[in-house]
Amino acid sequence: MNQQLTFRLATANDLVEIVQMLADDPLGSMREKLELPLPEAYIKAFERIIKDSNQELTLAELNGKPVGTFQLTFIQYLTHQGGLRAQIEAVRVHSTHRGKGIGTAMFTYAIERAREQGCYMLQLTTDKQRPKAVHFYESLGFVATHEGMKLNLR
Repeated sequence: MNQQLTFRLATANDLVEIVQMLADDPLGSMREKLELPLPEAYIKAFERIIKDSNQELTLAELNGKPVGTFQLTFIQYLTHQGGLRAQIEAVRVHSTHRGKGIGTAMFTYAIERAREQGCYMLQLTTDKQRPKAVHFYESLGFVATHEGMKLNLR
């Protein structure tokens, strides 16, 4: 990739673009509410994220234009001798830039951030309806070692 890919923490000015990326796939379009102005719930969530030192909402930019996003959460555990792990979620590459190595670069960056924080593990969950994503994560070295379960509270 000859173009300049950079990473930075998201600001309130990035919120619409991030929600657009989250909504721009079959599953995201069913659960996100993309309208302007953005629903207040997104703004409140963003404010909570940026105030939490254990959260990093990151924007990937290609030549200064947003092309991807992800959220890292640093979780303190007692297990693994009081180890710290990172959880990566809400990983999206803008639909016009998929298949160009941006996702791989985003994960390279996220892995390095987790190491910088002293994490012993980077974990993720992915929807079983996203087989291409599962294959991508496996190509990066992620291994499905556990069976994840969720309880919907709404």
